[in-house]
Amino acid sequence: TTDWALADQSDLVIITSGMPRKAGMSRDDLLAKNTAVVQSVSAEVRRRCPEAVVIVVCNPLDAMVYTAAKVTGFAVARVLGMAGALDAARYAYFIAEELGVWVGDVHAVLMGGHGDDMVPLPRYTSVSGVPVTELMEPVRIAAIIARTRRGGMEIVELLGTSAYYAPAAGAVRMAEAILADRKAVMCCSAWCEAEYDVGGAFVGVPVVLGAAGVERIIELELHPAEREAFATSAAHVKALTAKVDALLAADKD
Repeated sequence: TTDWALADQSDLVIITSGMPRKAGMSRDDLLAKNTAVVQSVSAEVRRRCPEAVVIVVCNPLDAMVYTAAKVTGFAVARVLGMAGALDAARYAYFIAEELGVWVGDVHAVLMGGHGDDMVPLPRYTSVSGVPVTELMEPVRIAAIIARTRRGGMEIVELLGTSAYYAPAAGAVRMAEAILADRKAVMCCSAWCEAEYDVGGAFVGVPVVLGAAGVERIIELELHPAEREAFATSAAHVKALTAKVDALLAADKD
């Protein structure tokens, strides 16, 4: 349906609108077109669902979360992106496949932007409490990290379009955590200021999700190489959001 009246006064809105990727496209290639789409949808959300928590799913993810937050004007804790939950699920699946274990026993932690510079964290990733670094050789972990980073493109190449099943499952998991006030810990794209020295951007970090949206950002101790990789990823996100600002400003002229 395109009847916005059905969404009036919703407690939760999931924005999936936007163009999908095709083979050979990066997530960043969708920036201009999807900024316009998310801008339009977010204006309706602001008008019809002023108290809602908003989950953004479309790409380039972190920049689209920023777009939704800027257009709605909502408190940043109420606007978040489904990326880390998806990327961590792929990361966990690849680890389970490699080790021949149940994926439900794998607890994967991943940070950074939803793109090729995402930052999987093997030190914080475990199988039934055992660090994955104790179960796999570094070369195998590196191969799984590389596959995780291009997991979305792998699916695009197989399907000819963007993934939909796993993103839907990730969005539902986030929605359930918010609507049931579960205080669930998961990775998602959330607004960071002093946290991890980001200085103002939506980027993937571990958070506590509840009825208020992002209720707390969990700050992990990062080694210098991990912190550098995260800073590089956050800088890429900031570059995209600067382009969003330019697109939104041009639309006002």
